[in-house]
Amino acid sequence: MSNIFSGGSHDLDLSNGATAVFIDVLMLAVSDLATEDWDFRFAALLTLQDQNVMGRGAVGFDLAEFDWGATERERARAKDFVLRATALAASGHRWSELGYHPPRVHDYLHRFTTMVESCTPPAGSSAARGFPGPDEAAMASCVRHRVLSALPLWEGCFLCNRPHY
Repeated sequence: MSNIFSGGSHDLDLSNGATAVFIDVLMLAVSDLATEDWDFRFAALLTLQDQNVMGRGAVGFDLAEFDWGATERERARAKDFVLRATALAASGHRWSELGYHPPRVHDYLHRFTTMVESCTPPAGSSAARGFPGPDEAAMASCVRHRVLSALPLWEGCFLCNRPHY
C-alpha cells in the first residue's frame, strides 16, 4: 500500500517508509520556519501524516484541497512558505537529529517542489477538505525536540513517538 501526495498534474506516490522519511524532514524544517497561523495549520496537516498514529498506507494529501487563503497575497505567502520549508528540508536541516540518514529524500523533496510550483492555489476555502482549520493548528512544540506536534492529541512529537526497532 502506498501514500499519495498530489498537486497540479503531479503525484508523489511513496511507500510507507518513504512517507515517514519525507514527513520527518519536512516537519523539522516547518517547525523552525512557522510564524503565521497558516504555517501552524500546515504543520498540523503534516502531523496527520504520522503513520504510527493514522495507520500505514492511509495518509497523503492533495494540494488542491488546501485552504491556501482568502486573498491572492495570502495564497502566494502560503505557497512560498511550503517552498521555503521544502528547500530548508532539502538542505539537510537538522537531519542529524533523526538518528538515520534519510535515503532518497532529495528526490522526494525535488518532486514535491515541482508539485507545489505547478499548483495554482484555488481562491477561497470551499475545496478545503482535510486541511486543518485555525482551531486545529499545531501550536504546541515538543520541548525536548523543538518540533511542532499535535499535543495534546498525540502524546509527543514524531521523534518522541518513533518506533524503536
